[in-house]
This record gives sequence, structure tokens and C-alpha cells, in this order.
Amino acid sequence: MLSYRHSFHAGNPADVIKHLVLREVLQYLTQKDKPFDYIDTHSGAGMYTLASDESQKTQEYQTGIAKLWQYQGNNQAIQNYVELIKNYNLDGELAFYPGSPSVACSQLRAYDKGWFFELHPQDIKHLDDNFRSHRNVKVKFEDGFKGLIGLVPPQSRRACVLIDPPYEIKSDYDLVVDTLVKAYKRFATGTYMVWYPVVNRERIDRMEQRFKDSGIKNICLYELATQADTDEFGMTASGMIVINPPWTLAKTMSEVLPELVSLLSEADGFYRAEQLVEE
Repeated sequence: MLSYRHSFHAGNPADVIKHLVLREVLQYLTQKDKPFDYIDTHSGAGMYTLASDESQKTQEYQTGIAKLWQYQGNNQAIQNYVELIKNYNLDGELAFYPGSPSVACSQLRAYDKGWFFELHPQDIKHLDDNFRSHRNVKVKFEDGFKGLIGLVPPQSRRACVLIDPPYEIKSDYDLVVDTLVKAYKRFATGTYMVWYPVVNRERIDRMEQRFKDSGIKNICLYELATQADTDEFGMTASGMIVINPPWTLAKTMSEVLPELVSLLSEADGFYRAEQLVEE
């Protein structure tokens, strides 16, 4: 249950789409002066060294951020994402990759709040060390699913939530939906982001249908597939399901995803940009 370490996967194509969407959502929220809460249910270590044994064993970042490191295109969202990663690599060499807590902290203002949950005994230590100096951030050695329910509705009445469990346990697919339904009933105006991996397409189809049947409104889906679906072992795609997205996100992702497919995917790669449930 606690074996997953994101350090093996940091900077891969799944991180690219996850963190690009996360940055876009947070940047939109900061356009208003009003404070908001950011809740990260599965935070990991928060920062990753790409020279580590774990990253070097898989070298998944070579298929993701490394391919975008010298990005010369004109897409503003991709430019902003790459610039964000470069801000953690000031000597110009790709050596570090920020996890979602670091991506969030790059956008949070002093009067916003961050809530970072993690259960892995090693990663929680790294997470605590990485954010101990951030006065507006609280690191919790707790179950993030339960932690989310305990935090909504937030005092600020504005919130952005990222749920991205490792899905090592098959029941996580249903637990994600169950948790979102509970959170939405308590706080229907928050922006909720769910990251998912495509290892078995039937599980994703089921999760999408459950969201459609949930009664939750305004749900969008953005998926990046680096290769066609397969029955063989391994992740072929990943995506973000976003509840109450910024109105700007649909146009942004409709422009981002075709370019990411051309830059990161094999010949049979594809993307999806869909409105699962209307407002």
C-alpha cells in the first residue's frame, strides 16, 4: 500500500500534463485578490533529483520534460510550464523536477494556504523538510482522502484540490469518485482536479461513467496518450478530470494537447479534450 515512490516517475509525460494543468488553474485563481486554499491529497516528496538512483533506473523524465527543455514553440501555456521547471534549475541544466506541492508553491501568495498530505514514511520526511520554511503551508502525515473531506468547505470559500493517488490498489478508482462526491456535496464551488493513469482502459471508462452519473456538474477531461491503448503491462496515457475548471482552460488545452502529442508521443499517440458533464 505504501510502496509507491514518485521519484521513479518524476518529469514523465504524466507529470507534464498534470503540472501544466495545475499551473494554469492556480494562475487563474490568483487573478483575484481573494485568498484560496490549495489541497494536495497525495503530495509525494515535493521535489525530485533526477540524478537519484530511482530516477536514473527508469529515466522516465527523458520522455517528458527533457523533450520540452529546449522548447522553441509559440504555445504560451507550454512556455510557462517549461519556465516554471527551469526556475528550479537555475544553472540551465535539467537536474531537478518539482512535484505538485512545489508547482503549487510557485503560484501561491503569502495569504493563500497550502495543505499537503502524504502517507509514505520516507516521502513525508522529505516533504516536511522541503516546506518547513513555508509559513502558509501545512504538511500532514495523514490519509489525503479523509483529509480533504475534513477541510471543505474552507474558511476562504475558494479552493483548488488535486487528487492523484498512485492507483496501486484497484479500489482507488472508485475511492476517488466516492471522495469527490462527498467533497462536492460539502463544497460545490471548488475546483477539483483528478489525475488518472491509463493502464486498463475499462477502469477509466468506468470512472468516467461514475462521474457522469454522480450529479456533479461542469466536468472536463484532458488526456495525453503517448501511444495507443494496449492490453500489455504499463501506462500508455494519463489525464486530468477537472470539476469547475477556469473558463479559459478548454481553449488552452485544445491548443496544448495536439502539440504535446507531436512532441512527446509515438506515431499512434493521441489526445482527448472533452466536456464530460455540462455546467
